[in-house]
Amino acid sequence: MSRRPSRQKKKPSPVARAGSDPTVSFFRFIPDIRPPQRADRSAGGTMPARAFQYCEALRAASSYGWYIFPPLDFGLIWDGAEMSWTYDNGETWLPLKAAQFPDFAAAFDAVAPDDIKTFSPPFLGAMFEPGLVQIWSGLVARTAPDWSLLLRPCANLPRSKSYDVYEGIVETDRWFGPLFINLRLTRTDTPIFFSNEIPLFQAQPIPRSVYADEVSNAFEIVSGLEDLTAQDWDDFRRTIVKPNTDPDRRRGKYATDTRKRSKGDAADTAPTADE
Repeated sequence: MSRRPSRQKKKPSPVARAGSDPTVSFFRFIPDIRPPQRADRSAGGTMPARAFQYCEALRAASSYGWYIFPPLDFGLIWDGAEMSWTYDNGETWLPLKAAQFPDFAAAFDAVAPDDIKTFSPPFLGAMFEPGLVQIWSGLVARTAPDWSLLLRPCANLPRSKSYDVYEGIVETDRWFGPLFINLRLTRTDTPIFFSNEIPLFQAQPIPRSVYADEVSNAFEIVSGLEDLTAQDWDDFRRTIVKPNTDPDRRRGKYATDTRKRSKGDAADTAPTADE
């Protein structure tokens, strides 16, 4: 009986070093592409310094998940009907229906089992709807049981005016396929270039239970101020009134308390308006 080849031993991730299984494993089907990177609290250095120092809400949102990069530098152009692409900085434009990453199909077939040969995922695909294109990251992902990946625009990074990124939730604990994103180009007759130095989208892990219908359907609307309870007013007083009437209030208290809690501190605090 033949033995399954063992995978090359790699440096353990921070999650693995912490003694638990990873929430997500990223498989680089295309070798040597830029690996996913933990999203940055400063949004790649673009966040205002005051927001980075005091607004924990922005920092937390920015750092949740991983940046996913294009597997190579490439460009797209759309004339309103037909789409073309380039991977030589615009020297050659090729009509786009579906395109493989350069030389990947042969490399895939050389390794894949016989019944999987010829099924290499395309790198780019022009969709039926005008201006829509699907871009594969070169990755396949597998999440822990009952976890999915939310694929979305990068949180708090400046966005291009040339395209929109569609959001999607993929049940990657069950679906072991290409990790891709869909774009809608918003400019015609204008070359749009993508760099593998700049993240294309952000992948964020979410438990499947949190987006179930019973969760989204379980909400209420309190329609008037007269319906607030004494507890509601107490919470509002602590969150808004107290910090703004205390002459000795400490700037960024919510950020400080939140960071302490994330380190295991049991401080009992609530968000305040002095972020």
